[in-house]
Formats: sequence, structure tokens, C-alpha cells
Amino acid sequence: MKNILVPVGSSTNAVNHLQYAVDFAKAFDAKVYVVQVYNVYTKAGTMIKIDHILERESYEFLKRHVSEVDTKGVDVIIKTFKGKLVDTIELICKSLDIDLILLEPRTNSMRDEVYLGKTSGKIIKQTNIPALIVPEGYTFRPIIYILMALKSAVIKKNDALGPLKAIKNQFKSIVNLLLVKTPFHNEGDFNVSEDLSEIVTNTTYSENATTFQGVLEHYKDNDPDMLCVVRRKRGFFTKLWEKNTILKKDFHSSTLPVLVLSGLK
Repeated sequence: MKNILVPVGSSTNAVNHLQYAVDFAKAFDAKVYVVQVYNVYTKAGTMIKIDHILERESYEFLKRHVSEVDTKGVDVIIKTFKGKLVDTIELICKSLDIDLILLEPRTNSMRDEVYLGKTSGKIIKQTNIPALIVPEGYTFRPIIYILMALKSAVIKKNDALGPLKAIKNQFKSIVNLLLVKTPFHNEGDFNVSEDLSEIVTNTTYSENATTFQGVLEHYKDNDPDMLCVVRRKRGFFTKLWEKNTILKKDFHSSTLPVLVLSGLK
């Protein structure tokens, strides 16, 4: 865990979020890349492109943003990019060798009932990059107990567990695995690989309509410091992520960080 990406929007929580990112990065001796992605526009009625103006304003905004944070000796690097959000984020992650994206649930939504706003929702739903969603106003603290919820423990993708392993090793975390049997259960789904078994302390089995419902049933018993789920085509957020915006009433884990691993298969 050496390179952490923090996309910045216009939320009132932006400074608090960056402070969490810096505190988190310090634990790993990692670099923090603070970025803003802007689109290229042409001023109405003219042929004057204003992308250079947007770039300058974006860079100055990020400088002010970082100046309000105690960087604690962490290497914080400012970068601005133009382009479409998802495509640009993916290119940034590849070029900067990003290990993890730290996301605000709502980067610019003013609706109190929203858990995951449109921008963050796009990044989570439309990319395959490991991400940590940090609740608004949340203060960094060591991650001791982790609840990992899966409907299938089959792992074929190399390094899929990398972010989880890094967090466990850094904080000496206890990882409790919740295996949820859904109507889509296949034989062998609960065969836990050696790679996963090595990091799990306890395993609980549950039968629910969805992985999400399994988490709701067992969440209080585990009282975790972090929830870990996996991005899959028919995974944890299948129903929740039919739209990019997710409401708090549909997702009750808005009080702790959520680690979203890239697809394991």
C-alpha cells in the first residue's frame, strides 16, 4: 500500500476526508495523490476553449484544500486532469500505480438521505479499482475488527486480497468472514482458499436472499471497524447499484469505512 488516490469534489466534508486519507496513508508510509477531474468545455456562442482556465482554478482549489490539512510528513501530491470521470480515474490509477482509492460517500450531493452520491457511485460501479469509502465526518482510528461478507469464496484473480491483507498486517486486524448462501449459490462457493483462510480468524455461515441482507443480519453481532465486500456482477451491491446514487435507507452502514475489493474472479 504505497500510493493512495483521493479524488476531490465540492463537498463540505472534503477537508475532513483528506485528513483521514493523510492519517491512513501515514500508517502505511504511503503517498497521497489528491486529484480533481474536470471536463473540457467551450464557452457558449464562441470558439474559446476554457479548459486552461479550469485547469488553473482546479489546481488552486486543490492547493487551498491541502493547506487546510495537517499532512504529518506524508507526501501529498496535487494533480489535475481533464476528461471523463471514470475513464480518467482508470488512467490515473494505472499511470500512478494506485493501490487504493479513498472516496467520500457524497462528493457534491446536498441530499441528506443520500449515502453514495452520483460521482462516488460511478467510480465504485463502473471501475474495478479497490476503494475505501469513508463516512462523512469520520476520524481515523486503527482498524481492529473487519467483517468480510462474501457469497462465494472462490478467488482466481491474483492480488485481489492485497488491500485487505495490507490493512490486516498493518493494524493486526481480526478478519471475520461471513459466507452468505443465496439463491445463486453454486457448489464449491464456500470452499475457502488457502490464501483467504490465512487471513481469516472466524467464519460464520448464513442463508439470505442477498449478501447485503446477510450483512444486515450479522452486522451488530460483529461490531466491526470496517466492512469488506467485493465488487461482482451479481455481488453485494447488485440491487443497490442499479443507479449510481445509493440512499441511506437502502444501505445502513454509513457509520464505518467500507472496503470494496476488485472482483475476485
